[in-house]
Order: sequence, then C-alpha cells, then structure tokens
Amino acid sequence: MKSDQLWIAPRVRESKQPVVALESTIIAHGMPYPVNVETALAVERIVAAQGATPATLGILDGRIIVGLSTDEIERIATAGGVLKACERDIPIAVAHGANAATTAGASLAIAAAAGIAVFVTGGIGAVGPQASTDFDVSADLPAIAEYPVITVCAGAKAFMDIGATLEWLETHRVPVATWGSDEFPLFYSRRSGFSSGWRVESAAEVAAVHQAKRRLGLDGGLLVAVPLPEEQALPEEMTHSAIRESLRQAGEAGISGKALTPFLLSRIKELTGGRSLESNIALIRNNARVGGQIAAALAY
Repeated sequence: MKSDQLWIAPRVRESKQPVVALESTIIAHGMPYPVNVETALAVERIVAAQGATPATLGILDGRIIVGLSTDEIERIATAGGVLKACERDIPIAVAHGANAATTAGASLAIAAAAGIAVFVTGGIGAVGPQASTDFDVSADLPAIAEYPVITVCAGAKAFMDIGATLEWLETHRVPVATWGSDEFPLFYSRRSGFSSGWRVESAAEVAAVHQAKRRLGLDGGLLVAVPLPEEQALPEEMTHSAIRESLRQAGEAGISGKALTPFLLSRIKELTGGRSLESNIALIRNNARVGGQIAAALAY
C-alpha cells in the first residue's frame, strides 16, 4: 500500500513520540454502543500514558484515515452499514467511497504503509475450528507474517484452533511471544494449553528482537500475546463451554464467513452472562498498556 494514499491526522504525523496503531472493527462490530466508544477512547488514553501516540485506523467516505478523531470514532461506532474490511476489501471501500472498520489484517497493511511499528488489537483471527473442511484461515495471519509490525493481542479469538494457529505461524516464520507466561492465552482466559515457545518479560526484550530482525533483513512481524490478569479472566471451562455451544448454534443456523465472528461474540456474551464482554474490555485495555510500553521501548 502506498503511503501517499493515506490521510494521516496532524497529531499523528507531527508527533515526536512513537505511534501505536489501533484497529476499528472492535468499535463497529465487536462491542455494543456506547461501550465501544468508551473503550476506544480509554484505549487511546492508556497508550498515551505509556509515552506513545495512539492512531485508531478506519475508512470514512473512502478515505483511509490514520488517527481517527473522537467524532470519527463516534461515527464508526454508530453509523449504519459500516463494512468490516479485511485487506482485500480496502480498494473496494475506497473506490465506493464507503465507511469501513479495519480488521487486524487490514490495520497491519495500513500501519506498515504509515511506518508504524506497533499495532494493538483484542484478539487476532486465526485458523478456524473447522479449517480442515472449510479452509477457514483468517487473512490476519498472512498480514502478521508479511508486514514488519509488532502485533500485540490477547491471542487468537477463543473459538479458533489455537494449536493449528501456532503451527501456521511457525511455518511462516513468525516469532510468537507470550507476555510473562509460558502458556499462550485463550483470549478471555489465561491458558490455552499451548506454549508459544518464547516467554517475554519486558517491552525492551520485544523491542530488541524486533530491531534485530530488521537489522538481519528478515521480513515480517512479531506476535506478542498478553494474558489477562487472573482477576479479570474467565475460567477456562466457562470459555470452552460457551464456545462449544455458540459454535453448535452457528452450525445449526448456517452462519459462516465474516458473519461468524460477530455472531459468536454475541452468543458467548449471552452464554457467560455478560462476563465475556467485561473480559474483552479488560484485555484490550491491558494490550494497549503493553503495546504502548513496547512502542516507547523502540524509541530508545
């Protein structure tokens, strides 16, 4: 993607601090209003408190924006017909003058074009639970493998195939770290039963590996998975039970493709009595804190 096709907000373009990119799908499709706006603005404040400049990404009237204003975040959160744009959808949204929220994969493409080294999201799309039959592998994964950006997340969405996702990332040479833990997180919960193989203890360590990768001329990014604090995480069995039931209901309803994730998030919220939404808010805030620290460490 060409950088001259982006509209970069002056506060981002002129910032003397490192910049952290933030996606907008969580605003338009991941949370109800007004919680989505409140969370998006809180995440920006958390990034700023770490010594970095937040830049929420989105597409409005066909213009790719790096650094949505508060009014623009409100618009993404409330307007009807906001598209859920993965990377392949960006030219369609631009050509049609559409409004679109950017997925992790689309956000990584935009961040790389803007020269932003750190991207924060909630959870990445990954290898789907029935990928052996429906070939469902999220476009987020090749974006993580291709673009020279550090992705900070709470792991993959909990209903994805975590083991297959980690295998995919290994095959495509993506270093995967778990923040302060030996076990890769399960989005709402702290433990998935899988190890990433790299436990990282500090932002400085992540920054050093990223910088070494650039010096060595190696392409692609890093993935840093951040487990929720114990008091904010769902018990693993609650998460697994809600996932099993929501997947069963999705199968019965014939829901797949882009509609699947919003459906599953909504059903999991209902099945956990709203606790999954609370955990979702907590994890994106926690990720923002870590992402801001990593961006600040890269500046030294």
